[in-house]
Amino acid sequence: MTWETVIGLEVHAQLSTVSKIFSGSSTAFGAEPNRQACIIDLGFPGVLPVLNAEAVNMAIRLGLSINAEIAPLSVFARKNYFYPDLPKGYQISQFELPVVGRGYLDITLEDDTTKRIHITRAHLEEDAGKSLHEDFQGLSGIDLNRAGTPLLEIVSEPDMRSAKEAVAYLKTLHALVRYLEICDGNMQEGSFRCDANVSVRRKGSDQYGTRTELKNINSFRFVERAIEHEVERQIHVIENGGTIRQETRLYDPDRDETRPMRSKEEANDYRYFPDPDLLPLVISPEQIAAVRATLPELPAAKHERFMTQYGLSTYDASVLTINRALATYYETCAKVSTAPKLAANWVMGELLGALNKADLDISASPISADTLGQLVLRITDNTISGKIAKTVFEALWQGEKNVDTVIEKQGLRQVTDTGAIAALIDTLLQENPQQLADYRAGKDKLFGFFVGQAMKKSGGKVNPQQLNALLKKKLDEK
Repeated sequence: MTWETVIGLEVHAQLSTVSKIFSGSSTAFGAEPNRQACIIDLGFPGVLPVLNAEAVNMAIRLGLSINAEIAPLSVFARKNYFYPDLPKGYQISQFELPVVGRGYLDITLEDDTTKRIHITRAHLEEDAGKSLHEDFQGLSGIDLNRAGTPLLEIVSEPDMRSAKEAVAYLKTLHALVRYLEICDGNMQEGSFRCDANVSVRRKGSDQYGTRTELKNINSFRFVERAIEHEVERQIHVIENGGTIRQETRLYDPDRDETRPMRSKEEANDYRYFPDPDLLPLVISPEQIAAVRATLPELPAAKHERFMTQYGLSTYDASVLTINRALATYYETCAKVSTAPKLAANWVMGELLGALNKADLDISASPISADTLGQLVLRITDNTISGKIAKTVFEALWQGEKNVDTVIEKQGLRQVTDTGAIAALIDTLLQENPQQLADYRAGKDKLFGFFVGQAMKKSGGKVNPQQLNALLKKKLDEK
């Protein structure tokens, strides 16, 4: 029997506000436990929450970027449940009337085809605290710093049919929230995490199978592995006569398996009701227009422009538009160098390679975009060769600031004088008579030998194009 996978994702994006969604407490990461939770976050009797206006604007930004409906009126509700990391016994969220309604996000798959993933809603809510299970001698610790942190929960339709499609959607959404500067996307710190709803059904069926929810997965790789494992598990259970239980499961990356946490709750289990301390949220057309005016060029549009304006391939444009800072860096480099394709090669090759090795973000690059552009320009104007440019790059990485200064200081300027190159070739031919005879007898591969010797003698400073042309002429002389 052939099976089809059905996947929907719920993504929690932590909004990049300075303060929490209903209080003035800081949202900064890394504080000592329980230093950033006030009585409003904890729901003390008599306190009143006040909605963070910037969190609302960020939700609108997301809604506009996914072509979604922005609700003119939305309502906050109390979602009632008790865990130790939610001491007030309820979470303020949105249920029937979310701020962002139906929209969509187009994703690019591995074969370069495009698929549209529909988005059901995106709603504002507060985060809970965090339970800590290490170093407490069999007990659990509770850190309430995250309590009240603003989240935007983005819920997709069950439109994805494989783990790879789910990862493509997640990466596209991740890039988008970072472009919009509404979320830093740091998955290790929990700023961007996902719950995956997974089910299987027989191929051709229009009925959904019973789904399980994989909770709080915080890396693209783990999302793919968790879904693939859960699909295999469900198929195995069904084909062996069992039934799938609707439940919440945890993915264990060390064992590469999912295991049950609890039965899956339904909406009525949470006893939602409108929060009596918060008025309905009213969003005017003027506010939407004001937010729309602040939107940057979005990733899909930038990707298309990079291909058209700079002549880049789909792959190159995808890499260079993965985040806004990298795209800006590349554009500056391309304009300074006047060689967009070569600039792309250097940004994606030498620069990103060095940054990855040093575990640095593009924003922390020791080499500015202007400086790398100058380096590429010196290759195109034949001041240095591409090989010598790598030596210059290393000096810049180590702290040198000026490309021309490095070239002059280290004597790296390329030899372009045809007379000097011809003299070098004559010397090589005199020093290697046997190789010269063998070449003229038909061993054409020896051409590379002479090129290598010329580069070695010149310290790599000979212009390769001129060398090849003059060497070919000299070797073919009888």
